[in-house]
Amino acid sequence: MLDQFGRTIDYMRVSITDRCNLRCRYCMPDGISLVSMREIMTYEEIVETCAAAVRLGIRNFKITGGEPLSRLGCAGLIASLKKVTGVEQVTMTTNGVLLKKYLPELLAAGLDAVNISLDTLDPAKFERITGRNMLGEVLDSIDAALNSGLRTKINVVLQQGVNDDEWFRLASLAEYKMLDVRFIEMMPIGYGKNVTGISNDILRARFSASFPEIEIDPSVHGNGPAEYVRIPGWMGSIGFISAIHGKFCGSCSRVRLTSRGRLKPCLCYGETIDLLPVLRAGTAGTERKEALTAALREGIFRKPGQHCFENPEMVTETARMADIGG
Repeated sequence: MLDQFGRTIDYMRVSITDRCNLRCRYCMPDGISLVSMREIMTYEEIVETCAAAVRLGIRNFKITGGEPLSRLGCAGLIASLKKVTGVEQVTMTTNGVLLKKYLPELLAAGLDAVNISLDTLDPAKFERITGRNMLGEVLDSIDAALNSGLRTKINVVLQQGVNDDEWFRLASLAEYKMLDVRFIEMMPIGYGKNVTGISNDILRARFSASFPEIEIDPSVHGNGPAEYVRIPGWMGSIGFISAIHGKFCGSCSRVRLTSRGRLKPCLCYGETIDLLPVLRAGTAGTERKEALTAALREGIFRKPGQHCFENPEMVTETARMADIGG
């Protein structure tokens, strides 16, 4: 459907848990409290909500967390979503720790693609960033995904003075592997407000200086807002998601569903539409379907015209990223 600014909204990011087996300092550091499972949407409620979203024209779904694979039955949810008439793609974002373990189930469920978060290739630095010594598991999962033929992207968030010196090493994963490496600007949400990121404008300049032959990659790589380039001779591409220094709000096609059942039209602002009262009101049949569809329609239509990440003092979202869904 169209929002109030005439943009076609056809993509929903669905968080299925606020839990994670890593403790990245800009997302979910140690010592935080978690909501009880009764406050989290059941898989049946997620499928019902996504089916209602399909009736409004949403065709593509991204399963996120927290860490989605930390919730048992994730592959079963994906299989159920793939059976909903009108769904075109179901993809997932994961930290990769459990991906190799669950990959056979995910492939059998029909998962279309995976994004794997990876901010460093240095084991000691990985432990400092994530709070866990699990880099080996993530690298094994990347290779397993590629060997299976699953479309794979690597998501990198650079932090000043932490891992920004690894931009070339991380990008080089795309030299001999059929994957995309995407650099995502740090967004001032939750603990990310206290972390200094690296502008993709600076990063692009580094790539251009190191690879004068670099060229724009016009091919479609998925449903997200990344802009891609290719380095001649490399197997994969390099992507830039520049939320701060390259606003793409005019073409934004997404909304978010949090694990607590709140439809979030824009990552930047705290306004949400709470769907749990509709899902747990005890109604059934046509009445329930119409109420859920109406609530979704309202939230999608109210999507703001643009975010204000470039002015952090205007950002009204106060939740952690793990509560929202990446």
